[in-house]
Amino acid sequence: MASLSGSATGILARAIGHRLEAYKVRHMEITAVVATAYGGPEVLSIIESSVGEPEPGQVLVDVRAAGTNPVDYKLYSGTYGDDPSKLPLRLGLEAAGVVRSVGGDAEGPSGPIRPGDEVIVFHASGAYASAILASAKEVLAKPSALTFEEASGLMLTGTTAVHALRATGVSAGATVVVHGAAGGVGLMAVQLAVADGARVIATAASAQHDLLRSFGAEPVLYGEGLLERIRALAPDGVDAAIDLIGTDEASDVSVALVADRRRVVTIVAFGRAAQLGIQAIGGGPGADPGTEIRAAARLELVRRAEAGALRVIVAATFPLAEAAEAHRELARGHTHGKIVLVP
Repeated sequence: MASLSGSATGILARAIGHRLEAYKVRHMEITAVVATAYGGPEVLSIIESSVGEPEPGQVLVDVRAAGTNPVDYKLYSGTYGDDPSKLPLRLGLEAAGVVRSVGGDAEGPSGPIRPGDEVIVFHASGAYASAILASAKEVLAKPSALTFEEASGLMLTGTTAVHALRATGVSAGATVVVHGAAGGVGLMAVQLAVADGARVIATAASAQHDLLRSFGAEPVLYGEGLLERIRALAPDGVDAAIDLIGTDEASDVSVALVADRRRVVTIVAFGRAAQLGIQAIGGGPGADPGTEIRAAARLELVRRAEAGALRVIVAATFPLAEAAEAHRELARGHTHGKIVLVP
């Protein structure tokens, strides 16, 4: 085989260099979290990857914060299957950040999107990253009243709460019991229901009662005697119940309190929902995903947060590199509010 001359070698090296520089212009190096196997948080790893420039209808966002959710660890725990072809699995459904660039005339639910805009990205794919390439349809204006950390936790919990309240027909004058009211979805449901004129009885650990009172709820301690405590608070009855924790206690107390089982909903206890004839919503087996309700709720949530009528409680923040520890904390289920990753 003939060897290249020195001049030919130089020309080839320059050509490769030019192509590499062109690639770097079109692609940005990022850090992201992936699950390399199915299992517990120990399977999470940090990788270096790249994203290209946005095509028409796409937006490239520098992530300032990414919200964590129980569904994130369920995706790699095997709860929803363990197809090895999906590995490594990028994680994260919601983030908040600043638009770096847009492809063409990108327009999202909030209107035209421009570089420099502060935004929320939801329903995202791979939001646990230093930057994310998303469809403009997933990008909404960040409420100025919220920090990036708060904004990153607004959408999934908020849309779930709206869906639960719509499904149970909660409106002004209704009395609703919210089980697990100090969690991310619970705090959203409490605020939304109270703002709409409902009476909210909120089950939670005693340490969270002051926070729930500050949002206008009437807190009650879960555990033995819960049914009697709620009946003492609401002798005229309860109209609806929302189960956000999935315990047998939550299901049994709910059906004992609410005469119309169609006004009892769970986002966790899918098996018991089928047994008891109550509603199940979300991503579980037989559950109503509420796609249209949740999509329509996004702008409502932005509007309420922008007006200062809806708060996001951030329980803890972790660096992106400590995603595994954040998920261990998330899996314990004892935090109030959102756990957030910060690149």
